[in-house]
Amino acid sequence: MLTANQIAARLPHKYPMLLVDRILHIEQGIGGTGLKNVTMNESYFEGHFPGEPVMPGVLVIECMAQTAAAVFSYNREDGSQTNSGKRPRYLARIQSMKFRKKIIPGDQLIIEVRMIKQFGPMLKIFAEAQVHGEVVASGSLTFSG
Repeated sequence: MLTANQIAARLPHKYPMLLVDRILHIEQGIGGTGLKNVTMNESYFEGHFPGEPVMPGVLVIECMAQTAAAVFSYNREDGSQTNSGKRPRYLARIQSMKFRKKIIPGDQLIIEVRMIKQFGPMLKIFAEAQVHGEVVASGSLTFSG
């Protein structure tokens, strides 16, 4: 549904911090699915367990947050941002995040995000990352702004 260039146009993140490669599916106001291809070319693999590279958990959370930001700022009817002209949302809280398996180069991370509730300028979502259909990380994220 959204390419890397379209995601870059919607989020304030730019290389090397734009981590999500594609948004595969959006259900307006409900949730969506993002994709991150994990490659050996990622600069963090040079220092994060050399010889046995593992994607850092904090970057998995960042992928989840960027997927949520792209999904919940998109207006399906006209392709515009639903919060255009407003401040971007910032990650305010991480709750009950669990990492179940390591993510290594060659994996394709599929990130599902679902809205739990919206209260004023705050948005709480549940995020789950999968590799080969197995949950590798999950938890809830709260955004402000």
